[in-house]
Amino acid sequence: MTETTRGVWYGLSAYSIWGCFPLFFALFQGVPAFEILVHRIIWSCVFLALVITGLRRWPAVRAALRDPSQLWRVLACAVLIAANWGIYIYAVETRHVLQASLGYFLTPLVNVALGMLVLRERMGTWQMVAVVLAGIGILIQLVLLGELPWLSIGLALSFGTYGLVRKQVLLDGLSGLFVETLLLLPPALLVFGWLVAEGASHFTDSLHNGSLLLASGVVTAIPLLLFAGAARRLRLATVGFLMYINPTLQFAIALLVFSEPISEAQLMSFLVIWIALCLYSWSSWHYRPRVPVRQE
Repeated sequence: MTETTRGVWYGLSAYSIWGCFPLFFALFQGVPAFEILVHRIIWSCVFLALVITGLRRWPAVRAALRDPSQLWRVLACAVLIAANWGIYIYAVETRHVLQASLGYFLTPLVNVALGMLVLRERMGTWQMVAVVLAGIGILIQLVLLGELPWLSIGLALSFGTYGLVRKQVLLDGLSGLFVETLLLLPPALLVFGWLVAEGASHFTDSLHNGSLLLASGVVTAIPLLLFAGAARRLRLATVGFLMYINPTLQFAIALLVFSEPISEAQLMSFLVIWIALCLYSWSSWHYRPRVPVRQE
């Protein structure tokens, strides 16, 4: 197996696991979204600490913790990723997986828009058209349904902004996520202690919920490790195409497993955003830098 083939398998596995997350978070019985988020932070931190130890990544972690300028950026990343996790868990818990899917379809286009507005990156004509079409897709739901898809917008903005800030942090994906969860660990432990003291914790009320809460940390970390393996072996364009596996699987699960209703307005909105994504992907592929062929 070549390194490229191995990278494709890692990428397929990572995005497939992320795409199946609704099936996992739907297994919790009567556990509020914020409590699942608290345990996801705690057990992700514990599991990542074990992985960091096994891979001997502690020097990078210690360097990040000693650098105040970098630590503030990591803290911003931590708040954004916690917000994204919380919104996503709430979307699954309330059976709004279609909105979650839409949010992750929108994320690449939000990244392009943020790059232009914040980093002053140049945007190609077709990329600009794709972003405008995405905005039209959202307006369709606003006009025809009379409401904005807030969960979709919240997921796309939180993850898009997370990516923007994360680009400024000199840490690999694994070490960066560990430091992020480490910064979130004290408030998460305080909330966990408060829930236990109030008798409101679901961690020990059943083996089912307790096991799932523990597993949430492993489920969070494993696709990240697979993604890191894919990112090291594949071109960015390939990783970008694989990314659509995640929201596509969520869309299918919402319709086929959870039987979520989809109105004509929602379907029209999805179609417009899918066209925008096709334009964006085509322009990214067509105008990618080409390596000149050396003449012998």
